[in-house]
Amino acid sequence: MLKFCANLTMLFTEVGSLDRPGLAAQAGFDGAEVLFPYDFSAADWEAALNGLPLALINTPPGNWGEGDRGFAAVTGQEQRFRDGFLRAAELATRLKAGRVHVMAGVAKGPEAEQTYVENLAWAADQAPDLALTIEPINPDDMPGYFLNDFDQAARIIDDLARPSIGMQFDLWHAARIHGDAGQVWARHKARINHIQIAGFPARNEPGGGGFDLTGLCSELESGSYAGWVSAEYRPARATVHGLGWLGALKARSRLIGS
Repeated sequence: MLKFCANLTMLFTEVGSLDRPGLAAQAGFDGAEVLFPYDFSAADWEAALNGLPLALINTPPGNWGEGDRGFAAVTGQEQRFRDGFLRAAELATRLKAGRVHVMAGVAKGPEAEQTYVENLAWAADQAPDLALTIEPINPDDMPGYFLNDFDQAARIIDDLARPSIGMQFDLWHAARIHGDAGQVWARHKARINHIQIAGFPARNEPGGGGFDLTGLCSELESGSYAGWVSAEYRPARATVHGLGWLGALKARSRLIGS
């Protein structure tokens, strides 16, 4: 059966961060992801999660308000990236997080790509038992972000040829970057180790936009995908009032799996 997790950075924001895992579990989610868990201790998160699996965290982004979006591709910031990655890896190991998303940062050009590739290879060597993921992010939501194309991400993953490094398939970003998220999935599904879903056109509750979400779930059920399907969207109203999609997809998953 598919495993659905709640992005606790975007969902259940009606309450404080450490109260969100409990609400996610009550709502029927199988796990959680937290983009930036660094404002609280590992002990705080362990207590808050209370056994709820943690699917993913990001590497530290730096000073978000000043425009930092990670450092993996930022030439001259190699040590800052590596210190941040080790911090993320330690926390992920402590919390048994299934993935670490390595944030590329704001950068461009061949030198940035070389820095990115070298840092990714270094990270894979430092944490060989930890799954890493890279995510193309559309330039409207994150101007200047280095990794902004799924084909670019695929080429980097293929060149690295590290089994621990995969691609994060975010429906929202795939549609914003390439127009047809279905074609992106078809081209790159063999490289994908984490999935995030949202609705179109406003990034609200999953559904719409011409993407066959039910078909994707059926394909995942019948294939070898062992990762998570994460709800990363902006609720149109209180989170608990917009979870009909979760019940429907989980019921379908149970039916297929029975």
